[in-house]
Amino acid sequence: MSVAVSTNDLRNGMTLDLPEGLFSVVEFQHVKPGKGGAFVRTKLKNVRSKAVIERTYRADEKLEQAIIDKREMQYLYRDGSDLVFMDSSSYEQLQVADDALGSAAPFLKEGDSAVLELYGGEVIDVDLPAAVELTVTDTEPGVQGDRGSGARKPATLETGLVLQVPLFVNTGDRVKVDTRTGEYLTRAQG
Repeated sequence: MSVAVSTNDLRNGMTLDLPEGLFSVVEFQHVKPGKGGAFVRTKLKNVRSKAVIERTYRADEKLEQAIIDKREMQYLYRDGSDLVFMDSSSYEQLQVADDALGSAAPFLKEGDSAVLELYGGEVIDVDLPAAVELTVTDTEPGVQGDRGSGARKPATLETGLVLQVPLFVNTGDRVKVDTRTGEYLTRAQG
């Protein structure tokens, strides 16, 4: 579903349904030259591919604003290559293909909550917390006392995500992982 919106009413974060696909407004600038009509210069990010494009529109040109349905959902379990989520308010279940979640899938464990952004019933994005805590299921034994060298070793987490951790991290430890970069942050307390 979409509604007509004027280029004069653009806001950062607004999603537009353009002929080339769904785009999120990264930034925009209203320009009023001395001669000629005013225009709006925009930087837009493709919601699916994340590619950024620049477009210029006439002032008060009409574009289609995509109405995005943001729903808080709980990840229940994996069903083949799909992940099954439950809407936290309606208890309705939704099966989502692994690849529709993009880079978010390796950070989700059963019982976790995430905000799914849907457009026309299709998941277009997932909002995760900035960091998640996951348990290390496999790594080489830790080395005591070597905290300053910055040396790293691979560790497999409970979701299957493999990342580099400091030498002192052991199997069974809980670690905090940055969901934006996929990097180890710190050992989790408790």
